[in-house]
Amino acid sequence: MNDGAIKEGDLLWHPSDQFKKQSNLADYMQWLEKKTGFVFQEYADLWEWSVANLEDFWESLWAYFKITASKPYAEILSERKMPGATWFKGAELNFTEHVFRNRSSNGPALIFQSEIQSLTKITWAELEKKVASVAAAMRRMGIQKGDRVVAYMPNIPETAIAFLASASIGAVWSSCSPDFGTRSVIDRFRQIGPKVLFTVDGYQYGGKRFECCSAAEEIRKGLPTLNHTVMVNYLERNAFPADIVMWETLLKESAELAFSQVPFDHPLWIVYSSGTTGLPKALVHSQGGILIEMMKFLSFHLDLHPTDRFFWFCTTGWIMWNILIGGLLVGATPVLFDGNPGYPDLDLLWNLAEKSRATFFGTGAPYLTACMQAGLDPGSKYDLSKLKGIGSTGSPLPPEGFQWVYDKVKKDVWLGSVSGGTDIASGFFASCPLLPVHAGEIQCRCLGVKAEALDEEGNSLVNEVGELVVTEPIPSMPLYLWDDPDGQRYFKSYFEMYPGLWRHGDWVKVKPRGSAVIVGRSDSTLKRMGVRMGSGDFYSAVEALPEVVDSLIVGFDTAGGSYFMPLFVVTQDGMDLDVDLKVKIREKIRTALSPRHLPDEIYAIDEVPRTLNGKKLEVPVKKILMGFSLGESVNPDSMSNPKSMAYFLGLSKTLNAA
Repeated sequence: MNDGAIKEGDLLWHPSDQFKKQSNLADYMQWLEKKTGFVFQEYADLWEWSVANLEDFWESLWAYFKITASKPYAEILSERKMPGATWFKGAELNFTEHVFRNRSSNGPALIFQSEIQSLTKITWAELEKKVASVAAAMRRMGIQKGDRVVAYMPNIPETAIAFLASASIGAVWSSCSPDFGTRSVIDRFRQIGPKVLFTVDGYQYGGKRFECCSAAEEIRKGLPTLNHTVMVNYLERNAFPADIVMWETLLKESAELAFSQVPFDHPLWIVYSSGTTGLPKALVHSQGGILIEMMKFLSFHLDLHPTDRFFWFCTTGWIMWNILIGGLLVGATPVLFDGNPGYPDLDLLWNLAEKSRATFFGTGAPYLTACMQAGLDPGSKYDLSKLKGIGSTGSPLPPEGFQWVYDKVKKDVWLGSVSGGTDIASGFFASCPLLPVHAGEIQCRCLGVKAEALDEEGNSLVNEVGELVVTEPIPSMPLYLWDDPDGQRYFKSYFEMYPGLWRHGDWVKVKPRGSAVIVGRSDSTLKRMGVRMGSGDFYSAVEALPEVVDSLIVGFDTAGGSYFMPLFVVTQDGMDLDVDLKVKIREKIRTALSPRHLPDEIYAIDEVPRTLNGKKLEVPVKKILMGFSLGESVNPDSMSNPKSMAYFLGLSKTLNAA
């Protein structure tokens, strides 16, 4: 990487005519032309049609994907409002039925590797047999439509099997990864009153084995509605409580796979907000809404085909796990991995891409930047000839990260950044196989998603930073929040600032060509002398320096009326943050951004506070420095490294005593 050579918007890749022609999106556009006579020359024209004609667009997807319903819909969109839109009223279907209806005739259903298990493949026949057995066992347990089924499980095949079985009988799924603390798990699961818990005896991460039986027992005690616990013997322990059902027992009885038909808006799963302050919000998504949205997103924006092997590094507590398993809907083969992506070194996932012959490799942006900073060169070390696409999400990928992918991973690869969220289990902005890739930019607004940047008065902005707002409903928006009978919590979370419009909480800049740049969370946006500045710009500049491996910046008004904007950095190998390095950091910010962006102070820290899903905790740090207590600022159980807050509590005392 040539430091400073790349800038936002630089053209890095252009799809070949053959690449575009073979895409699912091109096929859909041809299909639309034959069915409707509509001819779209450019993606932008198709997007405009999709958001201006919501009913026609979503009905076309129903027909194009040949969605199977035991009862037809009477109306496509009953109430065009947010919240409260009702989609495909009257239709009855089943999510899991579409998984097995679209099974690929070639290749495995799942590929799996962990720190315990070498690369293994599961056939479609094996998957169907196990899903059928687990579903039948749950029925024998008395699980009915609408009952909640929860999992305290890692990203292993058994978790996917349990989810598909749950959906097949119309139960409502929810999962947490074992790296969540028991309090975090109970805070999530207790809200929804589950009847069955799937868990493991332990897991291995970073070469160390972690026992989960005691944690599972604590979770069981914290869930008064629980009737059954199923244990996967992942570490092959021997002794378990007598009232626990072993996973192998569920598989002993063969059964025919049956699909309970449920209304389009019947709950499929419950996912959670980060819960950094207070209890996590429990968001309920529908079977039909997720089905049609995932088919669209995976087929058109990730261009997955039945021959594809689809990898995304994730845990079961992140929405990307749900999307990864959703790859089965389009006949692709999800590649599952359980373990530390940096153990024994950062090359691990690239090695997995070679061994699994992955065609699409997805991960969080921090992993790509970590590989860049470590000087990795995966393209010269591994056979990545099968790789056609790379996905990045979780946080903005800086332009330098884009360039590193093309310099060191693969020159001819489609790099797609995605921005959406747990909230819709999909993307607002994502990749497009028909468009070029520009450094630091997300290629397009997703089809059917009328996402805009709005100012405080609700005016649409182009090439300026504004609130990310969605002005038309999407089928995968939450049905409601659990235990929110009057809908007030749901309304306040998304619709209070712009009544009738979905405000997501991100700052975004929409470019004239339709691409987008996510600037950061709007509640953590820096505003100095009336000028808004996104934290992502700082991270892109500062973390490009070889001496800096991570950083965090916040800004707030002090009691004295001034604005204080400190920068916190984690240095390479713990090197001293001396005067020379501070000067270098300031000069980098000055040249890459502007003199206005210069921080008031630069502090060295051991680690950046992060959520369990790896997102930087800017707002809680800001609140602590403003004088709020730890409890008022963050729920430590929602953090991957709660001890990191001790530094900021100490600094807060110093700042507020001054």
